[in-house]
Amino acid sequence: MPLVLSKMIYGCGVVALATDSADAERFAADIGIEAQAVDAGFALIFFSQALIGADHLATALRRQAPWLSYAACSTAGEITPAGLEEGQAVAILLPASSFTVDSIMIRDLSAAGMSQITAEVEALKRTRRESEGFGQRPGVFALCFIDGMSFAEEAVTSALHWGLDDIPLIGGSAGDDLNFETTTLVLNGAVARDCAIVALVSTDLPFQVFKTENFVPTGEKLVVTASDPDRRVVREFNAAGAADEFAAAIGIEAGSLTPMSFASHPVVVRVGGEYYCRSIQKVNADGSLTFFCAIDDGIVLTIAQPTGMVESTRQALRNVADTLGGIDMVLGFDCVLRRLDAQNRQVFREMSELYRANNVIGFGTYGEQYRSMHLNQTFTGIAFGHRLAAE
Repeated sequence: MPLVLSKMIYGCGVVALATDSADAERFAADIGIEAQAVDAGFALIFFSQALIGADHLATALRRQAPWLSYAACSTAGEITPAGLEEGQAVAILLPASSFTVDSIMIRDLSAAGMSQITAEVEALKRTRRESEGFGQRPGVFALCFIDGMSFAEEAVTSALHWGLDDIPLIGGSAGDDLNFETTTLVLNGAVARDCAIVALVSTDLPFQVFKTENFVPTGEKLVVTASDPDRRVVREFNAAGAADEFAAAIGIEAGSLTPMSFASHPVVVRVGGEYYCRSIQKVNADGSLTFFCAIDDGIVLTIAQPTGMVESTRQALRNVADTLGGIDMVLGFDCVLRRLDAQNRQVFREMSELYRANNVIGFGTYGEQYRSMHLNQTFTGIAFGHRLAAE
């Protein structure tokens, strides 16, 4: 079977490759060839575990491109040069002429304390200051990829933000094709779970981090009256079974609840005058609900109604383009529930074309990180402008 591979070279020199072939060896070889061609100093790789296993990918890259530094994570869908896809693998090659990357893996998130995570990030910042080209690339941002089944994203994001000070943070939680069993991350051949990868990226390109969501709160309230915060499980809303109460609020039977139901009827919490999604992952056999984010007794959730995903995303990209004077490419992290909602509302093709037209590359997530926040049902991204002409 021929290898299906799409390729895009952006003005800043970044190269994006995508494949739907399970031939990890061939994909790694292509990554190595293209990385040498553009003198890539670092690669980001997002892959469907249904297509390629993390161990196979790491082994193939060790053979085909042993000199290439990279960070990889499993996905719940991919954003390729052709738009929204599923069951693919994407590689993004960052040329050394435009980017300097220093990275770490923070292991054992379930046991790591906030002070430990903050200390590791501060050590990474010191490493960055010692990197070649530090003085010539004053622009810096942080990328993070977190095990999407770790139940630790809020604590990790908060600790990272604390350690990063004013460095903007952007990223996504690894997925596993909606199986909700095991997600995987890889840093330079080390395959791990219950971990996070943090990369400090220095660049001389103009950039902007941003987020966009599309929902409006309704008047329907759900108060968490019984929960298991450690497992992100809600047993009761309003002193009644969680699944039954949520289903009644959106007008369906509890037995009909699916991931599409949660995507089409997000729940939000109000924090500091703004609403943030607290998305539901799945319904459990006992009628409880598992969330993608932290949850606790007493939290008041509001049923929200998604509105105009295509137009709200288009406007967000326009605003970024206006600020940067045009978009060269976008590294994007898109909640899997947005993807499901786009399918349900029959705007999937429009969203895919919008991402393709705006050079968005990235993956479908189990949660998004933006500055100090872990979010759900949101698109977060970092947009790069066109290289400024030398004076």
